[in-house]
Parts: sequence; C-alpha cells; structure tokens
Amino acid sequence: MVSQPTPGSLAGSTTVRPNSARLQRLLSSALKHAVLIALSVIFILPLVWMVTTALKTDQQVLAYPPSFLPNPVRWSNFPDAFTFVPFGTFLKNSVLVAVLTVFGTLASCALPAYAFARFDWRGRDLLFGIMLATIMLPFQVTMIPLYVIFNGIGWVNTLLPLIVPHFFGNAFFIFLLRQFFLGIPKELSDSAVIDGASDLRILWSIILPLSKPVLSVVALFTFLGSWNDFLTPLIYLNDKELFTIPLGLALMRSSYGLSRFSLIMAATSLFVIPVIILFFFAQRTFIQGITFTGLKG
Repeated sequence: MVSQPTPGSLAGSTTVRPNSARLQRLLSSALKHAVLIALSVIFILPLVWMVTTALKTDQQVLAYPPSFLPNPVRWSNFPDAFTFVPFGTFLKNSVLVAVLTVFGTLASCALPAYAFARFDWRGRDLLFGIMLATIMLPFQVTMIPLYVIFNGIGWVNTLLPLIVPHFFGNAFFIFLLRQFFLGIPKELSDSAVIDGASDLRILWSIILPLSKPVLSVVALFTFLGSWNDFLTPLIYLNDKELFTIPLGLALMRSSYGLSRFSLIMAATSLFVIPVIILFFFAQRTFIQGITFTGLKG
C-alpha cells in the first residue's frame, strides 16, 4: 500500500523550504556585503594613509619599519602647509578656475543640447554626429595648435586658456544633456508655447529645473576635471602667483622632496577635502543623473 502523507509532514515540508530559501538569501547578502566591504577598505586605505602621514613628523615619515598611526599627532602640519608655500594663492586660483569652468560648461552645453533635443531642422543628425566624432580627438592632438593660438593672442601665462575654452561647449556633456532632455515630456513645452513662452523661457523655466540631476553630473565632472587638472596649467602657466593647487603640490615635492613629506601630505589632504564634501552633498542627485541619462535616444 502507498502511504499517504500526513498533515503534519506536509506542514513540516512547507516550513523547511521557506527557511532554506531565506537562509540562502541571507548567505548571499552577507557574501555580497563582505566583498563590498573588502573592496571599500582597499580603496579607502590610500586616503587613510595620506591623512595619517599628514599628522606625522618628518622623522616618523622616514622611520623604518613604517608606523601606520602617528605618535605624537602633529596637527600643526595643516596650518604650516599654508605658510610653507603660498598655498592660499594656489587655492584661490584653483577655486576661480573651477567655478568659472563649471559656469562656462553649463551655459555653453545647455543651449546646443536643447537645440539637438527639441528642434527639428535640416542637417541636425549629421551635425550631431560630427560633434560626437570630436570626442575621439585626444587633448594631445590639439595641444600644440591651441598653444600656438593662445600664444599668438598673448594669453600664455594667464588663467584665460584654462577658462575660456569651456565657454565653447563640450561634446560629451552636450550628449549627456541632450539624452536627458529627450526624456522630458514634450507636452510641457507645447503647453508653454500655447501660453506664449519663448524657447529660451521654456529652457530656463521648464527644462533646466527638471534637469537638476544631469546638470549636477556635468557640474561635478567639470569641477573634478578642472580641480585635478595638471597638464593644462603646466603648459600655460609660468609665474608661481598663477599656479593652481596641482602645480603647487608638484612645486613642493620638487623643491623639498621627502624632507617635508608630511607637509606635502597635509596640503594634499586639504586639496582632497572640497571634492569629498561636494560629492557627499551631491551624491544622490549625481546617481540619479547617471541613472536617468541615456534612457531615451
């Protein structure tokens, strides 16, 4: 005879399966978190080492075997970094260049992106493809012609070559903005046209307020590129009074080397702080812009 399953055995099997599936999910989640934590520690370790080195004395930096934690902690390295070299001047130049660069990029990229996304005109797709093709040109190709042009108009050894080119658009950022603008319902623009709004009014009052995520992405990428740029200031700047922070740090390292390495690390830590603060406050909007950009083309 075939034995029939009892109600108790059926209840036991139904409770075991959910518990087993729940255990598998917990183990999978724990494994993923362990991998992410391990990778986070690996990526953050150089940053922690930089900060701890900034708090050491020069003797501790050169000690062997090296120690991870400073003893004693020397907080005076941070104010000394401002007086050891004209770090305040470097900081002022970097902030000026970065702010104007972000403003110029947003102003010069929003207008063509809006035209590519909202207007139907002959040759639009061809011109858009030509614009995208310029992304393939590396800076090393245009570096010498640009230097010849800027030298001819007397802009070498000024901050203008670091700022003015960003007021003429960036193909990659125009592409990002266009892709986001395509995802905004066109009915909003049509209703504004019925109310008598001009195209610039629609862009300013409707499109840009709805595009804060992608605008924050463009602003953050532009700020990081300008803030960390070393090659362009190295090409055009000669006077120390015009140096940005990357050139200032290179000047400190070439002038003093390991003899004042703790001060160099203190200045580097101060250089990284604005980037961390900016990303901390804009990370949610930044992630939204990366997620939504390019969903419609």
